[in-house]
Amino acid sequence: MHGGDEVVAAPGGPPQQLDWKFSQVFGERTAGEEVQEVDIISAIEFDKTGDHLATGDRGGRVVLFERTDTKDHGVSRRDLERMDYPISRHPEFRYKTEFQSHEPEFDYLKSLEIEEKINKIRWCQTANGVLSLLSTNDKTIKFWKVQEKKVKKISDMNLDPSKAVGNGSVASSSSPKPCLANGSSFDGSYDNLSNDFSPPPGGLPSLRLPVVVTSQETNLLARCRRVYGHAHDYHINSISNNSDGETFISADDLRINLWNLEISSQSFNIVDVKPANMEDLTEVITSAEFHPTHCNMLAYSSSKGSIRLIDLRQSALCDSHAKLFEEPEAPGSRSFFTEIIASISDIKFSKDGRYILSRDYMTLKLWDINMDSGPVATFQVHEYLRPKLCDLYENDSIFDKFECCLSGDGLRVATGSYSNLFRVFGCAPGSTESATLEASKNPMRRQVQTPTRPSRSLSSITRVVRRGSETPGVDANGNSFDFTTKLLHLAWHPTENLIACAAANSLYMYYA
Repeated sequence: MHGGDEVVAAPGGPPQQLDWKFSQVFGERTAGEEVQEVDIISAIEFDKTGDHLATGDRGGRVVLFERTDTKDHGVSRRDLERMDYPISRHPEFRYKTEFQSHEPEFDYLKSLEIEEKINKIRWCQTANGVLSLLSTNDKTIKFWKVQEKKVKKISDMNLDPSKAVGNGSVASSSSPKPCLANGSSFDGSYDNLSNDFSPPPGGLPSLRLPVVVTSQETNLLARCRRVYGHAHDYHINSISNNSDGETFISADDLRINLWNLEISSQSFNIVDVKPANMEDLTEVITSAEFHPTHCNMLAYSSSKGSIRLIDLRQSALCDSHAKLFEEPEAPGSRSFFTEIIASISDIKFSKDGRYILSRDYMTLKLWDINMDSGPVATFQVHEYLRPKLCDLYENDSIFDKFECCLSGDGLRVATGSYSNLFRVFGCAPGSTESATLEASKNPMRRQVQTPTRPSRSLSSITRVVRRGSETPGVDANGNSFDFTTKLLHLAWHPTENLIACAAANSLYMYYA
């Protein structure tokens, strides 16, 4: 998918399988350490250059990391590649800064507590070295600017008279006339001064007033420039920047609003799926994203497993979609869980905008926006959990919302799973690449014996579900899986084969 019309395979066949290695970890837990709820990571996002990474957590904090391996040479990585300069090192990041983005609030009109948890982070265009990003919790979106400011210090008073410099003049003990604080000379005797005052030997030096001095030291300052609030009755699940650099969308369960970055007082409702009678509600919006290059197009997914592509040029309120992507239900496969596991938790456009990747509970699907008859590829992620759907429903795990991501070249896709595992699949024509890694210092790649390209229709769901035990289950390879440790959030570097993923409060990075 190199900016063209189709997935580009390497000459002579699909690209080789990547060998993933551990790169870095931030916030690693020691054995037996208890994780605080507020420290659990809830959002991850690389900026477009890949030089910065932002994470948000349940405590409302945003932490920024910056890439360090490209700065050492003094020239950009692209220039080094053009010069055939050997680059053996993998991308490395370091902690940059953090700030409190959201605080817990209380809606007195609805008697509702509003969590400070960061739901999504999106980077905006960088100008003059100032980093800009949007962050949102359930109700309020904020626009932040992070920049380096030179530290201003106040010069000291009461310096040693021999070294003191008074506002522009040097104090001198040889001056025949003592200087007053205002800089004028004093010709008369000291008799009119206070009896308690005795001038220093050699006269009165000039008084050093406190002066604000700008030092060469710098520190990072995060400022909230705008707050976009009071526009959503339901919890915000998505925000997405437009390619025009001026607007963005925010989506909740029933509505999608269009904002101008410069105007926080109003937004335009562009999608509204709320029925006149709420009893007639059959589906909700689960995720929304702007097309990466066409500023008039965006896609949103639903709890029924469909994706709608809409064109803002058609009408102000986009109730009718330009295209609908959904997979027809296999005959005889319907069960109590069918709609729950069909609900799409995340969608992402490929870099060139030709493909959409979607994640539902069981699978990853890749859709070609020019072909709405069905997905071009389906990757089984949780097929081995099908016999345990009843247990998953009882402990609410079946409602977990896993994110997905595509590589910058569009040749691979990735998503998370339970037991802090994540899966990487090759999606180039003919590729059978499938890797399972664990978010730890030893990724322990494990191949799961499920076909990477099954037939388009999901296999039928068993109506009688055997109840499993309360202990962790076992997957196709005999590995135990733990529903309490889940890898929901991950992001792929825009230009490198580097994946950042969150396991509770720890941020792991892997490269290939």
